Amino acid sequence: MLVMGATGAAGSATVRRLGASGATVVAVGRRADALDALAHETGAVPMVADATDGAQIDEVVARTISQFGRLDGAANLVGSVVLKPAHLTRDEEFAATLQVNLWSAFWLLKAAVKVMDQGGSIVLASTAAVRTGLPNHEAIAAAKGAVEGLALSAAATYAPKQIRVNVVAPGLVRAAMTARITGSAPALAASTAMHALGRIGEGDDVASAVCWFLDPTNSWTTGQVLGVDGGLGALRGRPG
Repeated sequence: MLVMGATGAAGSATVRRLGASGATVVAVGRRADALDALAHETGAVPMVADATDGAQIDEVVARTISQFGRLDGAANLVGSVVLKPAHLTRDEEFAATLQVNLWSAFWLLKAAVKVMDQGGSIVLASTAAVRTGLPNHEAIAAAKGAVEGLALSAAATYAPKQIRVNVVAPGLVRAAMTARITGSAPALAASTAMHALGRIGEGDDVASAVCWFLDPTNSWTTGQVLGVDGGLGALRGRPG
């Protein structure tokens, strides 16, 4: 199994779950020190790469095949977030949001399907903001909405090869990239109230869903977008 964004909240939790299940895991991220610590903890194989560089993703997949002979599953849990209205979002911010969230997903999918000769599972990450109109989420909602479209089309394209493509769409998850929200008591309280289950997510909440999609025993599930969001995408928040 290959996990991109392996040192993030959802990525590291996914690596831990996969490792505990006995899977061989290639953990991919930009920070060698964090990857080495995760590898020491879980037994994963660390590979340093920049998810915004398609050539580096190709190299990671090629090294995985060279070292292990096959690739059964891959998850792209790389992400970023820009919380600004469209008119205040700089062009370079929007371009970076697309690169990190959409292009990284496209490049991983493109590289992985070429080597999944025996079928496999690909999991991409979206956000509940795609299906729920949240203020100031224009850039990330646009990028992740494109990820969902990519996944659905790819699920149809590669179904004859028994390659499944699915998406997890989290609500607010406690992570480094959401620290501006989770580190502010008023912002955290407001965000928590939007989730019907009365709490924000943790990395392991997302990892549980990712691992379910990757599990070959769930081989009759493809083209799905699963909201792992405390109800944010479908339900009203709890009353104040």
